[in-house]
Amino acid sequence: MYRLTTVLITLCAIFFTVLAAPLRLDETAKISLEKRTSHTGEGTWFEVGTGACGYTDTDSDPIVAISAQIYGSGGNCNQWIHITNTDNGQSAYGKTRDECESCGSGSLDMSPGLFEELSTLDTGEIPISWHFMSKDWSP
Repeated sequence: MYRLTTVLITLCAIFFTVLAAPLRLDETAKISLEKRTSHTGEGTWFEVGTGACGYTDTDSDPIVAISAQIYGSGGNCNQWIHITNTDNGQSAYGKTRDECESCGSGSLDMSPGLFEELSTLDTGEIPISWHFMSKDWSP
């Protein structure tokens, strides 16, 4: 009886160890995940007011307007975005509060205050990479 109990406990321990082992992702899975979370495009700035999300903001607030393709029905309203200027490496966080009808799917329109964290307003347009932060994340 003691021997059977020992064998069963050992088998259970091995079984749960195998279940807890991390899985290796193949290259296809890694690329798929990256495409889902990372975006690249052009960053521009606009004069802020009342956005598509229904909030009134000012030019000094860190506001982002996302493309109409991503905006959809507004499910990303108030979600923070991490944006990097790929020319100079500077990065900043902006809050999704508006829709940009003229933006390509990977491009963002930013408030002047947010844009100035990445470049000067005179630049007008910058190459960017960006991704959404978790819905409950806040700087």
